[in-house]
Amino acid sequence: MTAREPRDVSGQAPPPAAGARSVPSRDVDPRVAAREAAGAARVLARQLVLLAGVGLRGAGRRGLGAARAVGPWLARSRRPADDRPSAASVPRPVQGGSRLARLRRRPLLALGLAALALPALVLAVTVLQAFATLPPLGGVVPEGGQRAITVEADDGRPFATRGAYRGERLTAADMPPHLAQAITAIEDRRFYSHWGIDLRGLARAVYRNITGGGVREGGSTITQQYARLTSLTQEKTLRRKIQEALLALRLESTMTKQEILLGYLNTAYFGAGAYGVDAAARRYFGHGAKALTLSESAMLAGLVRAPSQLAPTRNFGGAKARADLVLQAMVETGAITQAQSDRARAEKLVLRTPPETPPGANYFIDMVAGDAKKLAGDAGDVTLRTTLNIELQSAAQAALARKLDAEGDKKKVGQGALVAMSKDGAILAMVGGRDYEDSQFNRATQARRQAGSLFKLFVYLAAYQRGYTPENVLVDRPTQIGEWEPQNSNNRFRGALPLRSAFALSVNTIAAQLGDEIGIPSVIEAARGLGVQSDLPNVPSLALGSADVTLLEMTRAYAGVLTGAPPVEAFAIHTIKGSAPKPLYLHEARPAGAALSRSVQSMMLDSMEAVVESGTGKAARLPGTPIGGKTGTSQDYRDAWFVGMTSDMIVGVWVGNDDNAPMKGVTGGDIPARVFHDFVQRAQVILKGRKRPAPSAARAERAPAGEISTGPVASDIRGVPEVIDTGTLAVRGRTVKLAGVTGEGGALARQLARYLRRREVACEPEGGGSAMRCRLDGDDLASLILTAGGARATEDAPQDLLEAEDQARSERAGLWARERY
Repeated sequence: MTAREPRDVSGQAPPPAAGARSVPSRDVDPRVAAREAAGAARVLARQLVLLAGVGLRGAGRRGLGAARAVGPWLARSRRPADDRPSAASVPRPVQGGSRLARLRRRPLLALGLAALALPALVLAVTVLQAFATLPPLGGVVPEGGQRAITVEADDGRPFATRGAYRGERLTAADMPPHLAQAITAIEDRRFYSHWGIDLRGLARAVYRNITGGGVREGGSTITQQYARLTSLTQEKTLRRKIQEALLALRLESTMTKQEILLGYLNTAYFGAGAYGVDAAARRYFGHGAKALTLSESAMLAGLVRAPSQLAPTRNFGGAKARADLVLQAMVETGAITQAQSDRARAEKLVLRTPPETPPGANYFIDMVAGDAKKLAGDAGDVTLRTTLNIELQSAAQAALARKLDAEGDKKKVGQGALVAMSKDGAILAMVGGRDYEDSQFNRATQARRQAGSLFKLFVYLAAYQRGYTPENVLVDRPTQIGEWEPQNSNNRFRGALPLRSAFALSVNTIAAQLGDEIGIPSVIEAARGLGVQSDLPNVPSLALGSADVTLLEMTRAYAGVLTGAPPVEAFAIHTIKGSAPKPLYLHEARPAGAALSRSVQSMMLDSMEAVVESGTGKAARLPGTPIGGKTGTSQDYRDAWFVGMTSDMIVGVWVGNDDNAPMKGVTGGDIPARVFHDFVQRAQVILKGRKRPAPSAARAERAPAGEISTGPVASDIRGVPEVIDTGTLAVRGRTVKLAGVTGEGGALARQLARYLRRREVACEPEGGGSAMRCRLDGDDLASLILTAGGARATEDAPQDLLEAEDQARSERAGLWARERY
């Protein structure tokens, strides 16, 4: 076999290894080489078959001869005593062993030869099979999954990535000198001296695996790995290994060492969705491969052995330890000096990549990833500027999780969802379920559930459009429409009521009468006008919400009433950008449909405000903030809804169970209305710009000093504390309860005790009660504990403590690492 002269990435011929042969360089026609290899394989097969056949035939002849020789002797041994020959006539033993012993050894020798020939025959057949099914070089495109998507929040901050990064193909001119040295030092030190298969390296790997008690080292060369990546599947069989070796020899005969190394670096997987070294450099360090430093090259070279486990975005410590091993290997091979290695080890590596996606935001990311494919097609790696407000998203997750954690088990509520959007339809926050890791089903966009009284919006809107007013009076009484007899939730009747009050109190009989009088087709028309797309059956019970709808479409329908220009288009992407400067997609508002008359809009908004002021949605009230909305509860308490609005935001909340099991008396005015209240209360602070960035548990930042009080602390208690739990301390014999904190015991309390050891705290009363706020070195202790996930915040905790808990939830710090989202 011939090969081109091996060269390193700089274009210079590498120094010949000891004992390496010099092979003249020549170009090889692939078809000619294939025919030659096929002929050689056929000759080898014929020789093996002939050898096995000769061995088997010889063994058969020797066995037959032995049987013929032994037969008469056995016959004579059965004669009677009188017929036996005398002792004088018995042949004497021949020197060198008796004839009988030699005859007995011949069948054993034949069997031994056959036993040796059989494995050789099996191996020959396996080699022939591997050769016969040998795929062409480059016949496999490595799996890359979906294209790379970088997701940005509404303010341009990247917060998530999805898919596979490809980057640019590295050329010889772009190759950093240390990158080639790093990858060969750790993966294949004899790369420039072997012919594609390194028998010495293979023997060393086998020895280390046997002595190490498991697979600790692979014996594949870089050429073999490149052959596997580009031409073979990842199955682990003897046939595949043989094919890998054959293709490696073929690669070495048709490509230079530099071409093989470049091909490998452009194809290998480096973790975190990065295929190829340029994609990995951009993914981890924010620049191309040709700008890699020695320390960065060492880290990337160390990833190819276990990219998923060592990806620095999730295991920076493991990636750094592996990079140190690569630097040591480069010293051993003479690529760098020990001083260079020491400097590279000391260099601080900074990852320029978005953090791990907050689990609760994955529902939103799933949605925009699907939208991006529809809007921009398969345009390669793209960046999405979305409508998501990171702070509002965190507040939404916390508001829903806090209520479900506190009351879910008691009231048999397993799931929930929340959607918040601006007046123009931009989705500001979305929570699709309690725990994305448990279930990726998005209950905000995919779950279709009965709306219950939430659907009455369309009944009253259609009535107002046909001349009814909130002052018109209908009678709450037993009602029958055909065979259907609607009932109120309390099975009582209030008599005559104005429509405003009937809507606020969610009276079923009046809504059913109203729907019957104006006609169900008019109700369906009103719903379609506000953007409801689900199937709406033309039956009387539709007036009470018997149709299945999604939370997102109901939220946008209520937004249409707020704007007065329905339907409001719900959207989540502002722009999509690829590699070109011009955006691939730019959101443009669609023309509005038929606008609501000002009088109809005013009457509908007034009726929704009555729901919160004096009706079923009183739990959603916020002092000084006009709020309108509507509750909804389906039959047997299977679904509970609240959709409410402020002057600039619409928020929809749903709770229930995935298996449609009834809840324990939960109505729309219960958990959903209170989740709305908590979220909007915090959203107002965020949107007014008073939100400070919460400290990060992952970065171990402390809350800024002076957050609680700008002046000196007039402490009532000062001293080194003992930890009772993470919300309760003992300071100088007095028990101190931290304000806004529900403490945890066990391991979290022990960790806090170690943190506070021999450190003094200063505490003062909070709000005139018995609870106190304490400081440690100028920082608020409660905020530090909550940021680290060491405790839960109480529902009435101050805003800064709720924000600290939200940050811990989003980063799954401390106790939230084992809690459901």
